[in-house]
Amino acid sequence: MTEIPASAVRAATELRAVVSRLRRRLREVADIGDLTPSQASVLSRLDQSGPVSASDLAAAERVRPQSMAATLAAIEQHGLIRRDPDPADGRRQLISLTGTAQETIAGSRRARTEWLARTLADDFTEAERQTVLAGLALMDRLVRE
Repeated sequence: MTEIPASAVRAATELRAVVSRLRRRLREVADIGDLTPSQASVLSRLDQSGPVSASDLAAAERVRPQSMAATLAAIEQHGLIRRDPDPADGRRQLISLTGTAQETIAGSRRARTEWLARTLADDFTEAERQTVLAGLALMDRLVRE
């Protein structure tokens, strides 16, 4: 096995730290109320995938079905999900977002994008923004491999 260059170790360490700080800052800007990160993750997954069963959500989020049931119960108390019979199997229920949840997610996404765009416009030069874009292309390649 070949030795990992020091620059790769440094890049990995710094990238992880920056991504963690960015995620925290975006959570602050998002204003999703008192939802936990797990609850927000489930809402995001439902937004991307559409209606899905609780067991499929548990598998996708890599949690036990009992944990997912507790998470869904908490989200349901906020009025952000609904349960409907699965047309293919009446014994199962499909979980989907309510209109309120869709509005909350869209508003949160808009707030995060506006914060990022405003910060990039105010605090970075055009050349720096182009460097950020080039770095993002490399990061995209990192996660595709």
